[in-house]
Amino acid sequence: MKNLIKKASVMMLAFALLLGLMTAPPVHADNALFTIESENAQLTSDLQVTTQIYGQQKPGYSGSGFVWMQNSGTITFTVTVPETGMYTISTRYMQELSPDGRLQSLAVNGVTKGSYMLPYTTNWSDFGFGYHKLNQGSNTIQLKAGWGFAYFDTFTVDYAALDPLNVQPVLADSGATPETQLLMNYLTEVYGNQIISGQQEIYGGGNDGNSELEFDWIHNLTGKYPAIRGFDFLNYNPLYGWEDGTTARMIDWVNNRGGIATSSWHITVPRNFTAYQPGQFVEWKEATYKPTETNFNTANAVIPGTKEYQYVMMAIEDLAEQLEILQNNNVPVIFRPFHEAEGNGGLNGEGAWFWWASAGAEVYKQLWDLLYTELTETYDLHNLIWTYNSYVYSTSPAWYPGGDQVDIVGYDKYNTIYNRYDGLSGVPNEDAITSIFYQLVDLTGGTKMVAMTENDTVPSVMNLTEEKAGWLYFCPWYGEHLMSSAFNYPASLTTLYQSDYVITLDELPDLKVENPIPNASITPATVQFDKYAPNQTDPAITVNSKGNTLIALRAGANALSANQDYTLSGNTLLLKKAFLATLPIGEHSIVFDFNQGQDPVLKVKIVDTTPSASIAPVSAAFDKAATLAQDIIVALTLNGHQLVSISNGNATLQSGQDYTASSAGVVLSKAYLSTLPLGKNVITFHFSGGNQAVLTLNVVDSGIPAPTGDLTIQAFNGNTSASTNGISPKFKVVNTGDSAIQLSDVSLRYYYTIDGERDQSFWIDWASIGNANVTGKFVKLATPVAGADYALEIGFTTSAGTLNPGQSAEIQARFSKTDWSNYNQTGDYSFKASSNQFVNNEQVPGYMNGQLVWGIEP
Repeated sequence: MKNLIKKASVMMLAFALLLGLMTAPPVHADNALFTIESENAQLTSDLQVTTQIYGQQKPGYSGSGFVWMQNSGTITFTVTVPETGMYTISTRYMQELSPDGRLQSLAVNGVTKGSYMLPYTTNWSDFGFGYHKLNQGSNTIQLKAGWGFAYFDTFTVDYAALDPLNVQPVLADSGATPETQLLMNYLTEVYGNQIISGQQEIYGGGNDGNSELEFDWIHNLTGKYPAIRGFDFLNYNPLYGWEDGTTARMIDWVNNRGGIATSSWHITVPRNFTAYQPGQFVEWKEATYKPTETNFNTANAVIPGTKEYQYVMMAIEDLAEQLEILQNNNVPVIFRPFHEAEGNGGLNGEGAWFWWASAGAEVYKQLWDLLYTELTETYDLHNLIWTYNSYVYSTSPAWYPGGDQVDIVGYDKYNTIYNRYDGLSGVPNEDAITSIFYQLVDLTGGTKMVAMTENDTVPSVMNLTEEKAGWLYFCPWYGEHLMSSAFNYPASLTTLYQSDYVITLDELPDLKVENPIPNASITPATVQFDKYAPNQTDPAITVNSKGNTLIALRAGANALSANQDYTLSGNTLLLKKAFLATLPIGEHSIVFDFNQGQDPVLKVKIVDTTPSASIAPVSAAFDKAATLAQDIIVALTLNGHQLVSISNGNATLQSGQDYTASSAGVVLSKAYLSTLPLGKNVITFHFSGGNQAVLTLNVVDSGIPAPTGDLTIQAFNGNTSASTNGISPKFKVVNTGDSAIQLSDVSLRYYYTIDGERDQSFWIDWASIGNANVTGKFVKLATPVAGADYALEIGFTTSAGTLNPGQSAEIQARFSKTDWSNYNQTGDYSFKASSNQFVNNEQVPGYMNGQLVWGIEP
């Protein structure tokens, strides 16, 4: 009866949450709940209301102007909301200083909610600070300069349009065991309505061998046990591997105590991997998972034939042995390998805490794919619910392995000591981190459940429910992270475990498969469909209903239309090619929904072998000399596509002016080509489908004779980023004559575009003839030319001395705008992105006594 009453209470709570979602519908920007012009907010004295920056107007703002925030200051405003709940806070802004972003902090009602990186943009753009809980009545919002240097037009507060959290129980592994599918069904039923309690056990014989310490502590405090128990396969490894009883405890927890098992895999590598020989015993003290403590090359771990690859395969074999024991005992596992990969953020492994992420996002995804493929295909293991640990950095989406190999997205919440913004310390942080939750929901478009896979403080029930933070489960780390009052208030844990919103061990249903109802099946379980029309057919699926009734076919939340998207005749189902052609390229799951039993899932792989359009030639030369300049003809092979546009970098060529086009080809006008800078230019042809085509064009001007003299200038760029706040040219002046040269007679020029008029600063980082003997000045061209409106002119003092025949002088220079705004180096006359060592560069002219003796001026 107690459980029945509790279930009824849960249904009422879930209904209340649903009503909460329904009462806060999404609204459009033009009728948002609240919008304020930034100039009407409360501003500190170090902020300016303006319409221009350094004399340049910034049109497109609303109101009388915008607020220019430099390296300090706060913007504060109040907003009144009709009810306590979740709201979005956003701004309309511009940030044209740093391509890496500018960090600012947001506070709500005096509590800092986090730091936010405003992306680079030279246009007025919208930026959302996520979802935040506001109280009924008046609330104070404050933006504080972190790195500053951004412009703010408006701020908007609106109702949060929260995801409904409806996830289909479709596993990535279509061959999942019945127990695994049954667990997945349960998890998706619970998700968004309740949260499942969890707890990580200590591993490796910790707590003096008492692996029950945390669980007994919870029971003594609350009268309940957690429903999920966290394990770790750390000690099953090729180095010092030993049997610590983890697998046996997992079987006991699931089969005897009726719980749910989750596990991570802190797999280690030898510290001295260079000296390591595969199969060699290595003491645990000489093993590590930290990339800073090993010379293990993670990039090699996905390359067959390398020692790193061999080691990873050995580790997978040891892991698979334990997983097979679990599968044979009908134990499904929420499996979380290669966790916390991105660490402190970044694409290339610069923030990695573990070796498996040290080679960056692409290698990490290959490593994930290797593990997934080996376990599911080579070892035929299908008792895993694959869980990927994510973050919410701007680079985090690049690490996601893909929906076809992930079932749950996890996040590890450690914000009691670190990553804390509320100004408190030494006490628990019961924040539900709701904004992070919904960012992770958005990572997969709401198609995957999101869980708090590790944490210190467990969020309070009030925060979880009021903020509609729909975490699937929580799972505190062992030891002090659970039992210290600095991390969790005992009273809060008691309230949590006794709440109707939290599922404990005694409230789990029977998740064992003892169902006498036969399950329907389909053959095949995987099909491939080609978008290329000549290769399209209606795939035939044989349906064995086992006496059950097919109710519907579902792709995600959408039901397919019978007789339109598919037909069923007897036991043969035809998927219509007209429907399949609408699906995007990639893998899709179609659920065959029967009235009872387990629903089979058809995996559909959509490909497109339609030939791309092509051009000929793919490289050409153009001479600017008046007598040699000619239109360039490019032949098109369209293969059913259409030419949409032609571009050069960010600029789109004008049809009928810069080129003419027909179905057979394109004629690039010599009038347009003559405007291009000397050197390599890339012209991109965009088509209605398939791949783009690229014409590489080398522009020369033989009408300008290259001067001959006794001087050669070599150069390369130390920074080759297209957008940068510092240009770093490196020069080498070489005496190629047969007599000495006075360096004070020599000068050279580096031509570039300033991309926004500003004062500039110049530095010599190093010079072989002494930094003090090198001079530099900025020369503004009277008439800007393609690729240049400024030049950095390098000269030498009389103390620089002479260059004897064959000798050279090396100069490493650097210059920036005084406000550190960015240059765009693409297309700059003297810029070359292709070289990282000194080569002759005729686009860095050299002069003797003011006379051009080397190179070509623009």
